[in-house]
Amino acid sequence: MFMNTSIKLSLDTRRMTQNGCFPIILRLTHFRKTTSIKTGHYVPEEYWDHHRCKVKRNFPDVDSVHLMNTLLLKKQVNAQEVINKLADNDQLDRLTAKDIANKIVNRKRFNSFYEFGLKKAEELKKEKRIGTSRNYSGIICRLKGFTNNRDLKFNELNIEFLKRFERHHLSKPGNSVNGIASYMRTIKAIYNKGIKEGMVDESLYPFKYYTIKTKPTEKRAIKIESIMKILEMNTEIGSKHFHYRNYFVLSYLMLGMSFIDMAFLKRENIIDGRVKFQRRKTGKRYDIIITNQIEPIIDYYLNNPNPSGFLLPIIYRDTLELQYKDAQWELRRYNIGLKEIAKKCRIEERLTSYVSRHSFATHAMFKKVPLEAISAMLGHNKLSTTQIYLKSLPSNILDNYQLELNSL
Repeated sequence: MFMNTSIKLSLDTRRMTQNGCFPIILRLTHFRKTTSIKTGHYVPEEYWDHHRCKVKRNFPDVDSVHLMNTLLLKKQVNAQEVINKLADNDQLDRLTAKDIANKIVNRKRFNSFYEFGLKKAEELKKEKRIGTSRNYSGIICRLKGFTNNRDLKFNELNIEFLKRFERHHLSKPGNSVNGIASYMRTIKAIYNKGIKEGMVDESLYPFKYYTIKTKPTEKRAIKIESIMKILEMNTEIGSKHFHYRNYFVLSYLMLGMSFIDMAFLKRENIIDGRVKFQRRKTGKRYDIIITNQIEPIIDYYLNNPNPSGFLLPIIYRDTLELQYKDAQWELRRYNIGLKEIAKKCRIEERLTSYVSRHSFATHAMFKKVPLEAISAMLGHNKLSTTQIYLKSLPSNILDNYQLELNSL
């Protein structure tokens, strides 16, 4: 500690947030001039120990008060180390309190998370990765709503902020744990890019302490008998149910092709009895044989061309952004149509656009196709992703496996 310079943790009781909390700050005093440095942590005044300068043990809003106090103390120690270094270099007395504060925080920690995230979203859009771009801009929009449009700096996006955002999301009717998990994965992806590009110090990484929670989703695969009902369904040629049945069947028969990949198929992707395309999500190239079951469907659309040049009647507009909007709107109508098809075919299982993909993966496994091959067919980069598709097996299948093993 230096005679004219001190730094300590304090609660800034002048600035109460909407939920009744106050910011915890580092209060820097230098030659009787005082300034504050945000720590990014907030507590109600009744949970702050003014004498010990720490959060009280009964503070309920974090999993570990000890961890929170450790992080705060680490910030204070780091700040003191900067002051010590400035003193060793005979710079301390020549600086103002503001100058020292700037040295302590290291300005790169105060870069805007919002600005960086939106910049990355624009870059992704230029790379034609529209889905990921929309995820990035979407989470920034949600975070802005949460912070009432107040800018969010990288150093403020800490474990407590994540937990407050999680509680806020889950307090809204209809929101789910898996929904917030999706948002958190996007925040994590942007933050990781920020570290990589030197926008924020790795020591501030909040996901070291925050765990993204998920709940197992319901089984999406349907029985092969239900697939056959859809295949054999009679519909009026050119009707909406005719197209929706075709989308479902094509997805199932073409290695679980995703709806967005089907939407962007063009006539020129049909080459010498094969469908050759690049997956939108991963960029992986596919080369799929057109089997006898697939051929009549492909032929129908080749003989009844979409004026936009796309194979299926999903996308009609010319700019990439509008094309994604066309696909999203048709996806909504498609999912509604699948419910109608399920009713018409007397299928009790829930039918959605994901079901064809999950059913393909599950039925491939039933036919003893190796997991690695199924993973390659689905275009997954990790086997663990494929295992998620296959983890909920019907009990009769497990019984058969057990009987087979017990007979050895």
